[in-house]
Amino acid sequence: MKKLINAPEDVVVESLRGMAAAHPGLRVDLAHRIVYRADAPVPGKVALVSGGGSGHEPLHSGFVGLGMLDAAIAGEVFTSPVPGQVVEATKNVDSGAGVVHIVKNYTGDVMNFEMAAEIAAQETGIEVVAVITDDDVAVQDSLYTAGRRGVGVTVLAEKLAGAAAEAGRPLQQVADVVRRVNANGRSIGMALTSGTVPAAGRPTFDLPEGEMEIGVGIHGEPGRRRVPLAPAGQIAGQLLDPILDDLDFTDGDGVIAFVNGLGATPLIELYLMYGEVAARLEKAGVRVVRSLVGPYITSLDMAGCSVTLLKVDDDLVRLWDAPVNTPGLRWGV
Repeated sequence: MKKLINAPEDVVVESLRGMAAAHPGLRVDLAHRIVYRADAPVPGKVALVSGGGSGHEPLHSGFVGLGMLDAAIAGEVFTSPVPGQVVEATKNVDSGAGVVHIVKNYTGDVMNFEMAAEIAAQETGIEVVAVITDDDVAVQDSLYTAGRRGVGVTVLAEKLAGAAAEAGRPLQQVADVVRRVNANGRSIGMALTSGTVPAAGRPTFDLPEGEMEIGVGIHGEPGRRRVPLAPAGQIAGQLLDPILDDLDFTDGDGVIAFVNGLGATPLIELYLMYGEVAARLEKAGVRVVRSLVGPYITSLDMAGCSVTLLKVDDDLVRLWDAPVNTPGLRWGV
């Protein structure tokens, strides 16, 4: 294992310390491993909190700031944060307008965020609405979940709900944005190589040269099948077909198309993949109105990509175009 670390057990805290140094506009609580927007709590604004295991950066800590999250909680690598961390973040971002928890569908995350919401409500009366994302069409259940995994649509939900909160929408409307995004978004991923968890010191799974995994999870969970490596155009088809079979993306106002890198795939390959995806969508009658390409929800140093499609209406497009200023996503400011 070759990595830029000091000691495997210190990776998360030392990464957050570096984030604090690089982004003075954020406030980082190293003791609780929470990243806050510096001006939180924002008076009168619904607060957004998310988090999960580390190793998926920039998700979630890189999406804290104007127009997205108010706080992100970092668990250990691929391990859910504990309820106490979530409670601490919830208390510190609530301005009285309530808090929305955006939770990826992984058993530990769901359980610990649910416990935290109950504790926060009992101790302080804070109104918390939790919304779970479960957009991965690869599998119905996985090693980590009951039901589909929450993956790429989480990034889009954080952006769109963050814009709704920034615009002053009330708690239930902000939560409804997350529900709409989750209901209208579908994702699937593929891996060319495994990621390596620093504490393990070796790749999470073996993937022989000349083979790839279709439908892999962001923790290296097995996907739908292992198949011979194919040209990018064929891979695009293998990713898009199950998404288009799962939901009709031709019957609305268009889609946001999101090609995501899993950590070790360069932009030249991601843009090449987006070109293949865009061409196939046009052929399928799916109209792309906005796009996003880059590594936004990663799996450490896994090579590969995921594709997410989200059906949008005029309201969601306006929210997408609204200003955002975070370490991982920035426009309009």
